[in-house]
Amino acid sequence: MNKPLLPVAALLLLPVASPAQQAPTRTAQPLGLGTVAPAFTGRDLAGRSVELKSLLKKGPVVLYFYRGQWCPYCNRQLSQLQDSLQLLTAKGAQVVLVTPETQENIGKTVAKTKAAFPIICDQHFAIMTAYHTAFTVDPATVRKYQGFGVDLLQANASPEAVLPVPATYVIGRDGRIKYVYFNPDYTRRASVRRVAAAL
Repeated sequence: MNKPLLPVAALLLLPVASPAQQAPTRTAQPLGLGTVAPAFTGRDLAGRSVELKSLLKKGPVVLYFYRGQWCPYCNRQLSQLQDSLQLLTAKGAQVVLVTPETQENIGKTVAKTKAAFPIICDQHFAIMTAYHTAFTVDPATVRKYQGFGVDLLQANASPEAVLPVPATYVIGRDGRIKYVYFNPDYTRRASVRRVAAAL
């Protein structure tokens, strides 16, 4: 892991100016290096099946988690990822993104970022939970998001306000995790070059 997790007390001291700058009050711990990556299957925006087992037959998998089309940090990361995608695909990597947002909102993300990689709607949070990125947003923060025009329940079509820590996992062809970037400060993301170096 590249950066230590911030203690929850430090997270609560971060400034609050917009929904993209609200720190989660509770986070999970990442899966460890060498751990067998949990299997998953989902569907991308075009309805195509995306299965980890099948992807690993083609090469290593880079698995990103992002919060939603309303998050400017996510949009910037995805745009940068698209611009530098060849750094990963040149090494045979398969890139997959997971989000709790609805298919309609994934479409908005694609329009904003020009993303040309599979994005899976994890509506019931199964993949996020398996990779230890899911956390429940507290009611006070949910109300603050609403004040900024972001309704998490509507954005994710869910009765629960759950978001992922925007983590990155590199999964080797042997199915084991060989790189993790997991930082509850969602203003910070792993660079594409750093991820490419881990392949």
